[in-house]
Amino acid sequence: ARSSPSPPPAQPPWKATLGMARSPAQQRDLSPKMGEAFSPAIKPPPLLSRRNSILSRRSSFGMVPGSRRPSIGPWMLHRRVSFSGLPIFQPILKTRLENTYRIGPDKGCKFDAEQVQRVLEGTLARALGTTVYNPQGSAPLAQSLTELLQNQAKEVVPPRYKLVCHVVLGQQGQQSLLVASRGLWDPETDSFASATFSNASLFAVATVYGVYFE
Repeated sequence: ARSSPSPPPAQPPWKATLGMARSPAQQRDLSPKMGEAFSPAIKPPPLLSRRNSILSRRSSFGMVPGSRRPSIGPWMLHRRVSFSGLPIFQPILKTRLENTYRIGPDKGCKFDAEQVQRVLEGTLARALGTTVYNPQGSAPLAQSLTELLQNQAKEVVPPRYKLVCHVVLGQQGQQSLLVASRGLWDPETDSFASATFSNASLFAVATVYGVYFE
C-alpha cells in the first residue's frame, strides 16, 4: 500500500506573518509609504535677509558667465560707503583767512569818483542810446542797468571796496527832478560817483557808492 505524504511542519505565527505573500497592488500601495518612512528629511533653503542680499549683490565682483560687467562708479574712489551704496562725502571746510589788521586803504588805492563817473556816463550812453520809454519794461530795464553799472565800476575800483548802485529811470516830459541821498560812512575812505543820461523819451540817474571794507 502507498503511504500518504506527511503534512509540512507547522510554522510559528511570527514566521507566517513575515513570509505572508502580498499581491502586486498591495506592494505598490506600500512602496511609497515605505519610501517616505526611510527617505531623509529635506530641509528648506535658509532665507536671506534684505540686508544680506543687498550687501552680497553690492560687494560681489565675481564674473558669472552670461552676466553683465559690474559698473564701477565714483563711489568706488571713496573709502566710506553708506548702506545704500552711495559715498559718504566729507563736509567741505570753509577757508579761514588770517586777519590783516588793515583799517584803511593803501596809499593811492582810494575810490576815484571822477574815473567812476566817466565809466557810468559811457555805460549809460551805450546801454540806452535811443531807447523809448515803456512803463511795463522800465522796472526790468532799471534792474539790468544796475547790474551792468556795478560790474563796470568794479573794474576801476580798488580792492576791499563794497559797491552800492542805485538807478532812477523815468519818462522825459520836461519836468524837474532832484535826486538826493544820505549815508553814514568814513569821509576819508568812502565816496560816491553819479552820472545822468537823457534822450527824447526817457532819462536816467545812476549813483554808485564806494564803501571801504575793513
